[in-house]
Amino acid sequence: MKKILVLAAALVVVPFFAHAETLVFPSDAPVASVTIPDAWGPKETISGIEAKSPDSAIYFSIDVATDKNMDKVIEDAVKFLTDNGVTIDDTTQRDSGDVEINGMNFGSIEFDGTDVDGPVEVSLGFASPVEGKMLVVTYWGTKATQDAHSKDLGEILKSLKPSN
Repeated sequence: MKKILVLAAALVVVPFFAHAETLVFPSDAPVASVTIPDAWGPKETISGIEAKSPDSAIYFSIDVATDKNMDKVIEDAVKFLTDNGVTIDDTTQRDSGDVEINGMNFGSIEFDGTDVDGPVEVSLGFASPVEGKMLVVTYWGTKATQDAHSKDLGEILKSLKPSN
């Protein structure tokens, strides 16, 4: 994920995706938008959006939290991962540092882990698009194939913006 954050920060001009959807979320009270390739099957969830790479090697979601429910949103993200067979090795926790994405300070904590396919990388990222709201980005990627998706992931992260 750190490589992806560096790539996203280094991109100055990002070409628009040939076939992509810009999601503004949550739809009832938008706080952010992101552009995701159609092949990733992006969809809105109760608290944000989620998508998977076409080969299912990468999963990510972006959930909107408030000061009041931030801990619950993070707890739900971790529960989702464990319910889907991801074992997180807490001893590998590392801070990726912060980058700026479209005026938002974006930072994440990363972990190594395993799932049924073997070694994975897990990351929880955080950015505040507007005062009182926080985006919680959950990333789960198969280490053996995640590099094949780094360009798409960099473009997706670079497209993340506060809504107007």
